[in-house]
Amino acid sequence: MNVRQRHDTIVRTLRRNGTATVDQLAGEVGASRRTILRDICALRDDGFVIYSESGPGGGLQLDPQSMQTSARLSVAEVFALLISVAAMRAAQNLPFSDLADTGLAKIERALPSDKLRDLRRFLDCLHIGQLSPQQDLSDMRPIDPALLPAFETAFLEQICLEFSYRDAKGAKTKRNVEPQAMLILQPLWYLVAWDPMRDGFRHFRMDRISDPVCIHDTSFRRRHVPFEKDVSPYRDVVR
Repeated sequence: MNVRQRHDTIVRTLRRNGTATVDQLAGEVGASRRTILRDICALRDDGFVIYSESGPGGGLQLDPQSMQTSARLSVAEVFALLISVAAMRAAQNLPFSDLADTGLAKIERALPSDKLRDLRRFLDCLHIGQLSPQQDLSDMRPIDPALLPAFETAFLEQICLEFSYRDAKGAKTKRNVEPQAMLILQPLWYLVAWDPMRDGFRHFRMDRISDPVCIHDTSFRRRHVPFEKDVSPYRDVVR
């Protein structure tokens, strides 16, 4: 468990349990007492109000109104939240859309300027449309969690992406492509990329992609993707 995961787990544990000892937290995250004490100091520096009470029945307590004053969310994490809400809205399955939009706006405002700039560039690559009712969904699988961070790097740095791809018949191939856009046709998600080997655009279902690797000694130019008329850029969907 890395530092960020430990901090998140400590905060969740204190919010859930009300009070926890250093030993309990150490056991929860698999770290030493000394590490937990350093983590508590770091969390206090981030703006969390954590009280310490000694003696029997004592321990660490997190102020229920306490929250982090510095944004630690990564671009990929905020992007995931935004596109999840956008996908639900496109599927007309977002009952509390106003509250969701308000919460996301607060998160965006808390981002440092460099992260906000990257987030906007990342969102410019996102498009949303409607899935054909005839589409076969019987072989859908979970999407590899490693995809989004890899996409973030590939899109923002405009470098090629290599991955394994399983087609509809189950055959696997190795692909090396230039990522151009992401397309949500709920519940299917696609990577739209220029395939130099085939000299054309290809749509890759994300649930069929695995083992993504960014090729850092490459570069490519952004191309205009000829989407269908019913496909809209993300920003048009959220207006």
